[in-house]
Amino acid sequence: MPSGYVPIFIFLAVAILFPVATIIVAKLIRPSAPFLTKLEAYECGIKAASDSRGRYTVRFYIIAILFVIFDVETIFLIPWAVRYHAFGWFGVVEVVVFLAILFVGYIWAYKKGALQWV
Repeated sequence: MPSGYVPIFIFLAVAILFPVATIIVAKLIRPSAPFLTKLEAYECGIKAASDSRGRYTVRFYIIAILFVIFDVETIFLIPWAVRYHAFGWFGVVEVVVFLAILFVGYIWAYKKGALQWV
């Protein structure tokens, strides 16, 4: 076996053994006394109004997906900000076009009613 792979195997062994050992040790030392109140969905003292496996409306998922899309798109601004001086005016125009497309998408989603909660 080539000696270049030894650090990788050591890292893999540590990466696998550490979480397994931590979970086993935590299971051995933690107190375990389950009772009916503790096994309920919420432990805040208020009885649950309904089953916790209820359905969500599609609107919730649309808003969540739009949030992720807009959030990920704005992350693309970080590399541009780091290399701002190297890009010059071409980089400025490029980011203005990118932000315009992002803004048009946001306005389109707003007009479609995708951001309305009610």
